[in-house]
Amino acid sequence: MDPQTDGAGQGLLRELGELTVSTYRVSQGFAPLLRLLASEADVTREELGTAVDRAFDALYRHPLLRQTERLTAYLRSRRLIPNEQSTEELIRFVVEQLVARSPVPVPDALVQEFWQFFDELFASPELKGLGELTLDMVRLVIRTYEPLLVEVINILKAGRRFNQWQINEILRRAALVRQDVLIVRRQIRALRHIKPFFQADPKDFKTQAQIVAQMVREFGPFFVKMAQVASANADFLPEEIARELAVFHEDVPPMSEEEVNQAFLECYGKLPHKMYLDFDPARPVRSGSIGSVYFAKKPFIENGREVLRPVVIKVGRQNIDREFAIGKLVLGLAIMSSQYWAPHSKLTPFLRAMQEQVDEFVAGFVEELDFDQEAESHLRFYQRSLHSRMWRVPELYGHTRRIIEMEYLVDAASLTRALRRLPASERRRFQRQVSERLLYTLLYHVFVYREMHGDLHPGNVMIGSDGTLHLIDWGNVVPLDGKWRVVWDYLVAAVIADTDMLTDALIRVSTQPQANAARRAEIKSALDETLRKKGVQPLTRRNFMHELRHGGLAGLHRRGQTVLHLMSNTQQAGVVLKRDYLHLSRALFAAAGSFGSLYENDSKRRLALDLARGLARLPLTFTQDRLYEHIDRLRKEFVELLPLPRALRARMVDREQALHRS
Repeated sequence: MDPQTDGAGQGLLRELGELTVSTYRVSQGFAPLLRLLASEADVTREELGTAVDRAFDALYRHPLLRQTERLTAYLRSRRLIPNEQSTEELIRFVVEQLVARSPVPVPDALVQEFWQFFDELFASPELKGLGELTLDMVRLVIRTYEPLLVEVINILKAGRRFNQWQINEILRRAALVRQDVLIVRRQIRALRHIKPFFQADPKDFKTQAQIVAQMVREFGPFFVKMAQVASANADFLPEEIARELAVFHEDVPPMSEEEVNQAFLECYGKLPHKMYLDFDPARPVRSGSIGSVYFAKKPFIENGREVLRPVVIKVGRQNIDREFAIGKLVLGLAIMSSQYWAPHSKLTPFLRAMQEQVDEFVAGFVEELDFDQEAESHLRFYQRSLHSRMWRVPELYGHTRRIIEMEYLVDAASLTRALRRLPASERRRFQRQVSERLLYTLLYHVFVYREMHGDLHPGNVMIGSDGTLHLIDWGNVVPLDGKWRVVWDYLVAAVIADTDMLTDALIRVSTQPQANAARRAEIKSALDETLRKKGVQPLTRRNFMHELRHGGLAGLHRRGQTVLHLMSNTQQAGVVLKRDYLHLSRALFAAAGSFGSLYENDSKRRLALDLARGLARLPLTFTQDRLYEHIDRLRKEFVELLPLPRALRARMVDREQALHRS
C-alpha cells in the first residue's frame, strides 16, 4: 500500500474520530437544557440562560464552526462578501459624506489627521467566521425572548394536561410574537428613507431634517424617545435637524381611538365616555412616545355638591414594552451584523461595548413604562411642591397600570409655546424670571431631595401666566444618593481636561470597574487622544486666566461639548457606563436643553449672564421660598386652632386647595 495513501487515510480517520467526539460533546452540552425542560419544577430566567449558554458553548467548539472560518476567509479574499478593504472603503465613503454635508468647512489638516488615526486603528485582522457570527445573532434573539420562553415553559409544566386557560395563555404569548413581527416590518419599511437622505443635497439640511423626522415617526415610540434624547443638546446636530427632532417633545403621532378605548376596558372595564364628559379618544391634546394626553370633565363632590371639574388623562400606549424590546433587538442586530457588512478586527471591541451600552440605556427607558411607579414619584413631588411658591406639580386624582388622571392646568403652556406667544417687549423679563426659577428648582431638588426629574425637556416644563413652573411627566426620576461625588469628579475633570481624574471617574461608573481598572492606561490613552484632537488643553493655575481671556465663552462652550465627546469615546475604549449614570447625564442634558430653548434665538452670553445672576440671587430666593413655606404652615395651624364649625372649616380647606390649583 502506498505510504502517502495510507497516511491520508489515517488522517481522514482521525478527523472523523474528532468529529464524532465533538458531536458527542455537543449533545452533552445540550443535556442540562434537556434536563431543565424535562423536570417538573418551574424554571427561572437565570437557569434557562445558563443552560442555553452551555449549549451554545458546545456549538462554538465544534470543528465545523472552524471550517466556516476558512470558508469566510476564502469568500472575503475573493471579494464575494464584505472584507476589511470594503469596510475601509465604506468608512471612507461615510466620512466623505459627512465632510461634504458639514454645515461649516472642515479643515483639510483635521481630515488628514483623522485618516492617520484611521490607518493606525485598522491594523491586525481578528475576524469572526459566518458560522460563529450566525450563532452570535441567534443567541441575541433567544436572549431577547428568554422571559417569554420562561413563561411558556412554566405554563407547559403547570399540569399533565393542557386546560383551556393554559392554551389561551400560550396563544396570547404567540400573539405577542406576531405583533413583534409587525413592529419589525414597520421598522424595516422605515429604512427606505435612507436612500433619499443620501440623494439629497449635502447642504440642504431642511430636506434632510424632514426625511429624518419621517423615518423616526415610522420607526415608532422607541426611536421617538431616542430622538427626544438626541435633540436635548442641539450643538451636535445641524440646526434644521435639531429643530425637526425637537418637535417630538410635543408632536408625536397619537394613539388610535380603538387603542384608547381598549386601555379603559383593560383598566376599568368600561369605556371612557362612561366616566367622563367631553372625552374624545380620537383627539388627544398632546402625544408623546409613551402615551397620549386628553382633556375631559369629571364630577367631584365639593361642600356636599357635585361639580364638574376639568381633568387631564394620560393614557399609555398598548404593547409599549414590546416596542422598546423590539427596538433594542433591532439595534442589537444592526450593531452585530455590522461585523458582516463591515468586518474589521479593531471594530469588534467598540461594537461589543456599544451593544452593552445600548442594553444599559434601554433598561432605563423601560422604567418609564411603569405608570404605578410614575404615580408614586408624581405624588411625592406634588406633596413637596405644596411648600414652594417657585414650582408646582399638578394634583394626582387616580391611576392604574396604563392610565393616570390629574389636575388640569388652566393657564399654563409648555416652555417653548409660552415663549413664542410673548410680545418682544416682555421676552427679556420672562427669560430672567423663568431661568432663575428653573435653576433654583433644579438645584433644590438635587441638593435637598437628592433626586431630580429625569426628562425635564421643554415639553415637560409648563409655565403659568404668573411665571410659575409646573413640572409634569414624572415617569423618570433619577436618584442621586451615592452618585453625586463621582459625577462631580467627572464633570470637573472633563472641564479642566484632567485625564487621570477623568479615567478614575469613568472606571468607577462603569459596569465592570475591576476589569477596567486593569486597563487604566489604555483608557487614559484614548481620552488623551480625544482631548488632543478637540484642541482642549488641561487647565492649571498658571494658564487658567490665559485660557479664560483668550477662549472666552466659546472656549467654555467647547469644553462643555467635550464632556459628551469624552463619554461617547468610552465605547472605543471598551468601557460601558452603568444605566443610572447614563440617565443622570440624560437628565442633565434635558434640563440644559430647556435652558437652551428659553434662549433659542439669543446669544449664549445672555444665557450665561442670566444663570450667573440666578446663582448670585440663590440665597435671597431660598430665603423667600422658605419664608413662604413658614407662613403657609402658620396659616394652616391657625385655621386648625380656630373654633369654627366643621362645614366652614371644610369650605376653607377647599378654598385653600382651589387657590393652590389656580
